[in-house]
Amino acid sequence: MDILKLIKERRSSRMPFDAKHPITNQDLIQIMEAGVWAPTAHNMQNFEVIVIDDKKLLEKIGNIKSQISEVFLKENYKQLSFSEEEFLKKRVGVLATRFPEPWQTLEGIEKVIKTGRPSPLSNTINDSPTILIVVYDTKKRAPASEGDFLGILSLGTIMENMWIMAASLGIGFQIMSVFSSESIEGELRQILNIPEYMKIAFTVRLGYPIYKESKYLRIRRNVEDFAHHNKFGSKYYI
Repeated sequence: MDILKLIKERRSSRMPFDAKHPITNQDLIQIMEAGVWAPTAHNMQNFEVIVIDDKKLLEKIGNIKSQISEVFLKENYKQLSFSEEEFLKKRVGVLATRFPEPWQTLEGIEKVIKTGRPSPLSNTINDSPTILIVVYDTKKRAPASEGDFLGILSLGTIMENMWIMAASLGIGFQIMSVFSSESIEGELRQILNIPEYMKIAFTVRLGYPIYKESKYLRIRRNVEDFAHHNKFGSKYYI
């Protein structure tokens, strides 16, 4: 497939997956091999991947309870567009209709914060037959990289490579950011025997969607909106 077309068609698969349709070992290896060939600072390859496809283990992880983050709800609200016209004008952020209705107003968010109950991770896993937990060694950092900025950047390139490969194979891919929260990570350490010095970078649910997601508006900035020519402020015109 044309690489730019594949990049443009890549998306987050939020619908349920077919629990009876496993990801083959061959496809998993291709996805992980794509990850390891991502560019990483100083060729550190600063990650390990825990592949989880055991049904009982998935069920155990799914029983862990999580609370929606107040910070996430409020900061997510600031990124929303409340109409397609607004979204087309901004060209960044997310359409409000992509989230539950209570998240679309400040009043609704306050109610969720006050009355919301912890929910099981199974709601997020959503019948995925396989999840990948990508961890990294906090004792290492890219050379001369304050805060290990380059090391963290490298983890993003790994994610992108894996995502693009999954998309090319017709496999749904969604990042589950809740797995990296402090409380959830602590419980996962115990269940999966993750060493204290290893931190969860991101977690992925993989699977085959049980239905085709309806189309929704997806938009990005045009090249001339962010490209500068020879100096900042001098627009690069196409």
